[in-house]
Amino acid sequence: MPYAIAVDDTITILAMNTVPIRLASRNVLRHRLRSTLTLAAVAIGVAGLLVVGGFVQDVYVQLAEATIHSQLGHLQIYRAGYFTSGSRKASEYGITDAASIIAVLRSFPEVQQVMSRQNFSALLNNGRSDFAVIGEGIEPGPERQLGSFVTFIQGRNLADTDRDGIVVGEGVATSLALHVGSNVTLLTNTTVGAMNTADFKVVGVFRSFSRDYDNRAIRISLDAAQELLDSGAPNALVVMLKETSQTTQAKTKIEGAMRGRDVEVLSWMELSDFYKKTIELYRRQFGILELITMIMVVLSVISSANMSTFERVGEFGTMRALGDRNGDIFRLVVVENIVIGLAGASIGVVIGVLLAIAISEIGIPMPPPPNAESGYTASVQIVGSIVATTFAIGLFATIGAALWPAYRISRVELADALRQNV
Repeated sequence: MPYAIAVDDTITILAMNTVPIRLASRNVLRHRLRSTLTLAAVAIGVAGLLVVGGFVQDVYVQLAEATIHSQLGHLQIYRAGYFTSGSRKASEYGITDAASIIAVLRSFPEVQQVMSRQNFSALLNNGRSDFAVIGEGIEPGPERQLGSFVTFIQGRNLADTDRDGIVVGEGVATSLALHVGSNVTLLTNTTVGAMNTADFKVVGVFRSFSRDYDNRAIRISLDAAQELLDSGAPNALVVMLKETSQTTQAKTKIEGAMRGRDVEVLSWMELSDFYKKTIELYRRQFGILELITMIMVVLSVISSANMSTFERVGEFGTMRALGDRNGDIFRLVVVENIVIGLAGASIGVVIGVLLAIAISEIGIPMPPPPNAESGYTASVQIVGSIVATTFAIGLFATIGAALWPAYRISRVELADALRQNV
């Protein structure tokens, strides 16, 4: 039989067979101010975590794309043993069957572009002094597609017709006082050990994402590099994929296709020690930031849940006087917070997504990362896993915050609880 209970000038109809979630939902709506405070704490916390998580994810993505599209590509293929001894004798580690390998690579649906490179070490002379450089012979057309994060602070990129053209890194240009139109000479060893030189004209000065690379790197056309080295075989094949997320899958497939050939396949993550160390640094820094934000969310919810629960001691005492057990009170408080947690987390996700879109439209100017010269504009990524995680944190933080107050309120002496109604 239902009982009519007057509490705080409101009427609560309480039946022993009432579905707990229905009663909890009615209580949430009845205590509007208390519920709104807890709801706001959950929603703001979830929105904050989503925005922070999306910002951190964008930092990782932009750093990865800058690493890929300024120098490395998604995958690189070398002759086996190149990185143990061949990097010092690059001209001796040419890929003699490069044409057939390129044909195989281009048959994979994930592959967007394949380009050959000739790596070498040389001395660059400006007529007054020499400077040790790391040289790359490249295919200008495909490299322009890959190098979307390479900017030219002077001049232009190499063109297919630039047989005697050279582009130099910003640090090289500074060290040798080079500018567009400067004449330089490259001195290096051929594949048979003889010395060879060639004259070039600077057509551009570039800046990539890596300061170390810009301080040593120069680029000439692949044909010019092979003539200079007296080599007909490139020593690196660079693969650009349609999506960075396909890297691991594509690497596995290509390794299977290359089985039996004397080559090794390396991903951009394996090639970039800088990226791995920077990401580890950022993970620790942003991890602390996310932890602090999470603690603030939990503490805010605990404070609101405690206040909401202990203001209703008299109401719970009346319910117990009419026959409800301690366990009923405990379950009711927990279910009420589940309802608030679901609503607050949902609202927080909506607010967070809208904030992410608005912030991304405006952009966040960022200073240059470590070992870089150029800053970038950050945004807030909307990632399904981050949305799900922040939603779960908001929900379970609300439920967890209610457990101790619910336990304590259900154990208050009946006489003490009823005294609160006087």
